[in-house]
Amino acid sequence: MHLTTPAVRSTLRVVRPFHTFEGEGFPVRRPFPQPGLPLADPFLLVEQVGPHVLGPGEAKGVPPHPHRGFETIQYVIEGAMEDVDSAGHRRVVHPGGVQWLTAGSGLVHLTRPTPELLADGGPQHLVQIWLNLPARLKATPPRVRYGSAPGDIPRVVTEDGGAELTVISGRTHGVRGPFESHTPVLVVHARLAAGGRAEFTVPSGHNAMLYVLSGSAATPDARLPDGHLAILGREAERCAVEAPDGPAEVLVLAGEPLGEPVARTGPFVMNTAAEIHQAQMDYQHGLMGHIDI
Repeated sequence: MHLTTPAVRSTLRVVRPFHTFEGEGFPVRRPFPQPGLPLADPFLLVEQVGPHVLGPGEAKGVPPHPHRGFETIQYVIEGAMEDVDSAGHRRVVHPGGVQWLTAGSGLVHLTRPTPELLADGGPQHLVQIWLNLPARLKATPPRVRYGSAPGDIPRVVTEDGGAELTVISGRTHGVRGPFESHTPVLVVHARLAAGGRAEFTVPSGHNAMLYVLSGSAATPDARLPDGHLAILGREAERCAVEAPDGPAEVLVLAGEPLGEPVARTGPFVMNTAAEIHQAQMDYQHGLMGHIDI
């Protein structure tokens, strides 16, 4: 390993993923939330589906469910998925595409495989990220944004050619991702060649993490097996990752912590128990809309 620059962040801990099932019964691996790591402010959840190859009829989705008080980022790497919500949006997110949903005051949402993926099967790989909203914006009107056409989401190759970076949000290596968040964040999919490395600037005070999507990676002071998450320290404004054993893919996440109380129950993330109760009542009374499937 040659990541010896003292100006990069150290690794505070390495977290094993929690394996579970979601939606209609598809497997996911989730580095957080789990016991001991309920969130990584401002991020609330990271889940990975796949990579795997599905047979005909095996693809599954998530039936209608509500959201309030946070943002969801769905990044489809392989296997197209259709998203429908109670605000009237209906769109297929193709491989390489992103749906960024700001739930705000609340809406109902579903995700399902395309008819082609359901009928024929095929490769599937996607990531879902939940990003908290500050208290002042939890009642903001729902908003949905997409990036799926070629060129919507920029890619940049590092100077030495060792890494290709898909920049979803934030700015790095001279490019800016197309999705502006209410909380400053960096969301990057890094594809590392064998022996490749990449460094990222993270402002002082921002939290930073590295999640291994495939292969194995390393920080200056830790090995990261497939599916593991590195929580980084804050002692520098750079973080670094490399692939010492072979090609690897890493999700780079960094953001400014909100430092606010978090009350959460299932699909609602608020600041107090009373606000959670109100969200439940509003959903039960149909105030978040409904979906005509």
